Amino acid sequence: MKIQILGTGCKKCRKLAENAETAAQELQLDYELVKVTEMQDIAGFGVLMTPALAIDGQVKLAGKVPSVKELKGLLGS
Repeated sequence: MKIQILGTGCKKCRKLAENAETAAQELQLDYELVKVTEMQDIAGFGVLMTPALAIDGQVKLAGKVPSVKELKGLLGS
């Protein structure tokens, strides 16, 4: 599973990355966490608000930092 954090590196982006990693570890997933920080690359996903989360190239949420519990629901499905 490829987990992509779309954001420029702001505090919320770092928190999303931290929560996503915690959720993936708690679910014992085989994953790769990638941070996409270039605005051109982020725009390529069609994302206008950061931070955003993509799983295997599919944007799952944008503009908020979900809890570890919420992320476990997204990653586990």
